[in-house]
Formats: sequence, C-alpha cells, structure tokens
Amino acid sequence: MNQLKEKEIYRERGYTDDLLPKSEEQRTWKTFNYFTLWMGSVHNVPNYLMVGGFFILGLSTVNIMFAIILSAFCIALVMVMNGAAGSKYGIPFSMLLRASYGIKGSLFPGILRGCIAAIMWFGLQCFTGSLALLILIGKLWPKFLNIGNGETYFGVTIPAFIVFIIFWAMNVAIGLGGGSVLNKLTAILNPCIYILFGGMAIWSISLVGIQPILDYIPNGVVEAPSKVFFFFIVINSVVAVWAAPAVNASDFTQYSTSFKQQAIGQTSGLLVAYILFAISSVCILAGASIHYGVDTWNVLDIVQKWDSLYASLFAVIVILMATISTNAAGNIIPAGYQIAALYPSKLTYRHGVIIASIISVIIMPWKLIENQDSIYTFLDIIGGILGPVIGVMLSHYFIVMRCKINLNVLYTRSGDYKFYEHGFNITAFVVTVIAVIFSLGGKFISILEPISRVSWFAGVILAFVLYSFLKKDTSKVTEQNVKVNEAPTVSAKIQHN
Repeated sequence: MNQLKEKEIYRERGYTDDLLPKSEEQRTWKTFNYFTLWMGSVHNVPNYLMVGGFFILGLSTVNIMFAIILSAFCIALVMVMNGAAGSKYGIPFSMLLRASYGIKGSLFPGILRGCIAAIMWFGLQCFTGSLALLILIGKLWPKFLNIGNGETYFGVTIPAFIVFIIFWAMNVAIGLGGGSVLNKLTAILNPCIYILFGGMAIWSISLVGIQPILDYIPNGVVEAPSKVFFFFIVINSVVAVWAAPAVNASDFTQYSTSFKQQAIGQTSGLLVAYILFAISSVCILAGASIHYGVDTWNVLDIVQKWDSLYASLFAVIVILMATISTNAAGNIIPAGYQIAALYPSKLTYRHGVIIASIISVIIMPWKLIENQDSIYTFLDIIGGILGPVIGVMLSHYFIVMRCKINLNVLYTRSGDYKFYEHGFNITAFVVTVIAVIFSLGGKFISILEPISRVSWFAGVILAFVLYSFLKKDTSKVTEQNVKVNEAPTVSAKIQHN
C-alpha cells in the first residue's frame, strides 16, 4: 500500500509510469535472464568487422583472443556496478542520471547517450542487419537485386533501401515491445548463436587446420612499435562498443530481483559469450581468409560465398536475430526512455521509440560504415565522451552518496531544481568536460594521441578520481537542499536496509 501511495505522489509530480520505481511485482528478472541478455549483442556484424581490424595491428591470433576475453571482465565489471542502483531501487537510467548531474543537468549526458549515440547505433545496426537480409533475398529472388539497375540515391541502392526499411520496422516492433519481448527473443536466439558461430569456427578449422589459423598474418599488417600498447588498444576498442549500454545499465537492472542476481547473470553471460566470440571470430575470419585467398573481415562476405542455401538461410536468420537483440537492448530501449524523460508529463516510452526510430532513418546510417576508419573514429569518440559520464555516475553513487538515494528527493516536483543550483551539478559538468578533452585530445594534439587510442579507460579513470576528490564533502547535498512534501515510505525503508 505504501508503494502505491508513493507512486501516486510521483505521478502527481508529473512522472509517467515508465519512469517510476519498479514494484516488487515488476522486478522478476533473475540470473538466467541476465545470463542470456547480452549474448546476442556480442555476435553482430560490426563486432566482426572490428576483429578484422585487430589483425591489421600485427597481433597474433592468440593475443587477439586473449585481449577480447580480458575485455569481457572489464565490460562485466562496469555493467554490474553501474547497474547496482537500478537493481537496488528499481529506477531507470534517465532518473539515476539526475542524481549525478541534476534534473536539468542530466539532459546533456542523457541526450548524448540515449539519443545521439543510441540512435546512431540503432541506425547502423539496422543497416548492417539489412545487408544480411539482402543476401538472403538475393539468393531466393535474384531479380530483386536488379531493381533500379544499380542506381544509388543518397549513397544506397533501391533494393538495399527497401530491405533496410523492412528490417528497420522489425527492430522498431521489438523495441515497442520492451524488455519482456526482448527476453523471449534472447531465449530462442542463444542456442542458435552457439550452433551457428560454433559451427562456422569448426568449418574454418576443418578447411585449413588449427595451426595455420594460429600462425595467420594478413597482408599489409602494421608493424607495431609496441605490441603491449596495441594489446590495450584492442581491449579499449572492445570495451568502447559497450560504452553506451554501460551508461544505461540500470534500464535493465531495474527489473532485477536483487543485485546478486544481475551481477552473477551479467558476469557469467558476458564471459561465456566473449570466450565463444574470441575463439569463433578469430577462427572464422582467419580460416576464411586463408581458404579463399583474400583477407575477409566481414562475416556476411563468408556467408554469401556458401553454396548451400539452407546453411545460408540459417546463418542469416541467426545474424538478423542477434542484430535485433543488440539493437533492442543497447539502443532503441534506452533511446525510448531518454526521449520520454525529456518531457515526462507528455511523452511515453513508446513515443520515444517512434521518435528515435524516425531520426535513425533521416541520418542515413550507411554513411557510418563507408570504410573501416569511420567505424573506429566513431568508437573512439563515443568511448571518449561516454567514459567520463560512467566515471562520474560510479563515483557519485558509490563514493559520494555511499549507495543511498532518497527517491522522494529524486522524484521532485517538475520545475523544482533546488537539489542542485538551477538543476545543474556544476562539478559533474566540469569533470565530464575535463575528462572528455583529456581522453579525446589526441584527435587534435599529436602528443596526446596515445591517450585517445585508449579513450574509454582514460575518460572513466580520470572522471572517477577527479569527481571523487571534488565532491568528497558534499554527499548530503540532496538531503540538505531539497524541500518537498515528505513521503518517505518506501524510499526510507530502502535507505534503512
């Protein structure tokens, strides 16, 4: 009853149900749900393209696999820890961000992650997934590929655009269904992922043998001045892919029955997924490159060369499902919540999904994968910008607030910005800007170039340390400065526990 009364108070203050703390009845996700959540997100076309780029760095196949597996530990740690508040209080990312940056201040990092990064990634994943669907349609209906006689409009052919819209609509439908639909999809998807990519790895090994794969060195490899530094570049690149999902981890942990459930589930799921990915991606790309006599970085190019229609059909369907899973969990769901948070009294999660989906078409996402350099530049920038946001959020929750959030303060009345001056946490903004400049400075200042190659780590570490130092004596700021009608029922009990 107390929970219901508190929610009603928050509704009166202008918050929709999508943004309210989840009740015990809504928090049903357990270890297995989180174990399966991210497996499909690991195996997607952009990730395989990224691994292809690792070969160019001059690292051995064993070193690449080891670096990818180490990356999984880093990813799991950040996902679990930044999702801790969500699993404890049942609140989504957009509300948790307010605690760190202020009600108005949260709009900038929120838009950066939930709108800009998420929408760009959503469009990119939709387009790369549509290329897989185009391969399938081309095998079943070859004449479809001749529509428009190869003419391109805004950089894409008519058949490619038609298939992109079809696949885009499928992703939007899953996004509108939210977390419950995503859970059902991942339950079907994960066994298929093991079958497909495990089978492709075995196929590659059977073609050329394991030793040639382990000894593989591609043409035009870069002579690394420091193999150790390049090793960390690989780790940074893999982790940077998760820079955006790591920021909004609480969008998924808000449904968790406990911190332990989400911690065990996410950690074990990511480790298993990345061990499989490390082995399969290296074996598939290296084995196919040796077999076909040409360096092959795109898993879709391999599928397209298969003679078996049934094998191609199964591979494309699994890749499509994996792409949809990635898009829903990492992109369209957080975009929907964040856009809703911009105008919480009028916009719902579904409105946010629709708005984000439309924008993802307008930005012409196929431009993001015109070449491999554009993808890595995008990853460096996203990692360098979102890394500092994660650092501030972790420091604020664990160091400054000591894992305690007053929900009555957090869900303050719309327009009441007292718990930070004018609704902004100036310290969080200053730290974020400093860390962003530092982590991305190498894009403009040559002496800082090595730092920009590990932009995510640089941003997270600097922001965490700097914010912890500057805010160490202000942990009670929200308790002292907000004067709203007290309704401490559930939030007080949570803090006491």
